[in-house]
Amino acid sequence: MKEGVLTDRQREVLRYRKAGLTQQQIADIIKTSKANICTIEKSAMDNVRRARETLDFFYSLDARHICTIDKGSDLLEASKKIYDEAEKVGVKVRYDNIQLMNRIRDEIPEKNKSRFVREKIEVYLKNDGDLYFE
Repeated sequence: MKEGVLTDRQREVLRYRKAGLTQQQIADIIKTSKANICTIEKSAMDNVRRARETLDFFYSLDARHICTIDKGSDLLEASKKIYDEAEKVGVKVRYDNIQLMNRIRDEIPEKNKSRFVREKIEVYLKNDGDLYFE
């Protein structure tokens, strides 16, 4: 049975992986091959990525693009840029500096490392001061 975008098997494999098991250990538990576990895990992660992209699109429908944070930028400088651009359009960002940097780190961890941006980030602002990142 499917719940959301993941099959039962995909959810099971992701739970085991989250618990720290190797693909071979999972294969032994559910009596299949390691190659099959690899395929299931890859499909699950593809589904998660597509679901996230869909949600990003949905939440940014009524948001405007305010800036791009370039690769290599410091998140402290990036947050200042976001505040400056939001001020230009007359919207107050609803997060303080620390909350904003944490939000960027938490929502798009693959695009940043420590305090630095690994790949460019597009920043969208809603009229209520909420932000979305791509």
